[in-house]
Parts: sequence; C-alpha cells; structure tokens
Amino acid sequence: MTTRAPFLRETYGGYQHREVPAEDAEITRVGPGTPCGEWMRRYWVPVAYERDLGDLPKRIRILGENLVIYKDKQGTIGLLELHCSHRGSSLEFGIIEERGIKCCYHGWKYDYDGTILDTPGEPEDSTLKDRLCHGAYPTRVHLGIVFAYMGPPELIPPLPVYDTFQLPDVEYYLMERYVFPCNWLQVKENCMDPAHLYFLHTTVSAVQFKEDLAIESEMDFMEVPTGGMIYVDTRRLGDRAWVRIADYIPPFIHQFLLNPPGERQPMKHAERTHWSVPVDDTHTMFVGLARLKDGEEPPTGIEFGQTDDRAYEERQRVPGDYDAQVTQRPIARHGLEHLGSTDRGIIMLRNLVRRSIRQVQNGVAPERPLSALEISVPTFSSSTLLPLAPSPTPAEDRQLLRETGRRVAEEIVRERTA
Repeated sequence: MTTRAPFLRETYGGYQHREVPAEDAEITRVGPGTPCGEWMRRYWVPVAYERDLGDLPKRIRILGENLVIYKDKQGTIGLLELHCSHRGSSLEFGIIEERGIKCCYHGWKYDYDGTILDTPGEPEDSTLKDRLCHGAYPTRVHLGIVFAYMGPPELIPPLPVYDTFQLPDVEYYLMERYVFPCNWLQVKENCMDPAHLYFLHTTVSAVQFKEDLAIESEMDFMEVPTGGMIYVDTRRLGDRAWVRIADYIPPFIHQFLLNPPGERQPMKHAERTHWSVPVDDTHTMFVGLARLKDGEEPPTGIEFGQTDDRAYEERQRVPGDYDAQVTQRPIARHGLEHLGSTDRGIIMLRNLVRRSIRQVQNGVAPERPLSALEISVPTFSSSTLLPLAPSPTPAEDRQLLRETGRRVAEEIVRERTA
C-alpha cells in the first residue's frame, strides 16, 4: 500500500485517486510494543474517575489492553489484567473483598499490585501463589481522576501536578466522559488547530461559541521548555488586541480558555483541561476537568457536537467536532492530506510526537515535566487584552497582531518558567 496519494492536477481525477494510502503507524498505533504505545506508556494515563468505582469491578480498555479496575473495601484501587491467571475467566465478574478481588470461577484472589493472596483448592503446602504474580499496574488518584502508569516499572516517574491543578478559589469539576470512534491523534490535533474555531464553530455552523471567537485571528505556534507546545491566537477587538493561548502537554493533555476577555477577569490560567486517551487504535476516551469560579454553574452532560447523539440531518446542517474528526476515517490517512498555512500547528505537533517517540525508541527518557505533589509544573494557557491601535492597512495590522501575540506569549513563558 502506498504512503502518499498522487497530487491531482486535472479535473475528474477520481480514477487516479482510488487507492487509500496506509496510515502513519509510527504516530497512530498505540498497542503494546508499538513505537507510539511505548512512548505513551512512559506517562501517567487517566483511566477512570474514582467516583465511578463502586462495589462491582469495571472492565476497561486502555492503550489496546483489556483490564479490570476496582476499589476494594479498604479503599485501595487495583488495575489488573482482565483475565484470571488460573483459567482465564474475566475478573469483571470477580468478587471485591476487604482486601483484593476474587475470581468468580475458582476463587483465586489478587491484591492491587498483582500479589496472589489465595489459591483455594491447592494443597496447604503449595507455594504456587508465592512464586507467581498477576499482571497489574500502579495507580494514583488526583482531583478524583485515577491515573495509571503502564510502562516499565523500573522507570516509573512521579505524577506531574500542573499549576492549573492547584489554583486558589477554584472548584474543580469532572466532566462527562465519552468515546470518539477514531484514532487519538486526529482528536488531539484539534487542540493545535485554532483555525477550526473560526470555520467549524462559527462561519459554517453559526456561532456555537461566543461571538468574539467568530473573528478571524492571526495564529502562531511555539514549543515550550516543559516539553510541549502552545498556540497563540490573536484577534483584533477595535482598538485592542486579544491574545488567547492554549497548551498541548504531551501526550494526552490540552488546556484552553473558553470565555472572551472581560467576561471573567483575571484569566491567567486555563478554564479546562482535556485528556484524549487512546482506548485502542480506533477509539479515544475524553476525560475533562473544568475550573469554576465565583459561583459558576458546572457544565451539564456532554458538550455540543462531541457525540453523534443528534439527528443525522441536524449534524449535517450544524456539524461539530465529532463530525469533523471522526469522519477523517477511524485512522486518518495523512497521505491523502494537502496541508496549508493554517496547519502549522498540526505539523509542529506531529513532529513533536514523532521526535518524542523516537527518543524512547533510542533508549532516551521522554521530555516530560516531573514534580511531586507540592511542586507544580508551569503551563501557559492565558487570555490577555491590551491596547493596540490598528495599523494603516490590513496586511500591516495582521503583522502587528502576530508580533504582539508572539511577544505576549514569550513574556508569559519566561515569567512562568523563571
């Protein structure tokens, strides 16, 4: 299969364009042993909300692995291989006990770390349970989110805590989880594509968000010292400039602000943190954290355009993120794309991901911010409104806006990493 479709130069060229190129497996495939999957396994992965762990175990699928997650009666969370080490029965039908989980079939009992606590039916002098362990992954809970580390146990890093996880006078609210039936990358690329705000969410679909977001903007992109990147989205608002910055924190996180300037001040940090977590190669789980101030109401349900719950004709008339991203195919084929000037952020993100994957393949630890709970990692999402008289011509004004946005972003990065 080809990796690149021909560049069509004539009309009615469908016959020359029938073969679909292969996907870019290096940065899309996430299962065990794949380059991208092994890179992702060097980070803490959000796998569940603690509030969803009741008196029954839950079967989950993360990074192409089938697992079971449970909280025992002592409150300890375990994340184990799904199938019992004895005869392979699924532990989703296991019995949660005071300590550990017991297989329903023959009663083998497992602790949170894979220790086998009991093997009923074996002779009293059997050492089988002392010689064997069940597959398990370490977990941590922060802000109600259960994170797992699924990489080599000898390389387990501290759980990073970002500055947006420790803000004063903020209520943290876990948003509804849902799954996109497509690859993680085409979901995550959306976060470094500010141009889609103007087209998909305003011009094409009427104004889905605030009207200030319907103003076409000047875009810039920068890699940041903490290992990720930002976009700088600068708009003209009369005699002022609005500089809006959003984070991409590899591999799963992006952060951004929702509200236009003036609606909520000061706005120095992101209002939302979103994780795009690969379930497998063709499904991606959304995990979201909202920050609420001053009695703000929490978001209810799943936000507009993020699922296929609306009628098909309505989605055709007013498409959302789901429709734009999922219909790129279960795994988007980059060999069919023709990237333009609005895609600079996509190109930078893919290059960053590819470089990071190859680092791990070459035995080098990935660039990732490390912290303990008492030390926060800086992030850069922000909203800045500043006086800026328009330039004489549209072209000169666009240049002025780009330069202003870049200057504001550089100052913010410098201040927060000092």
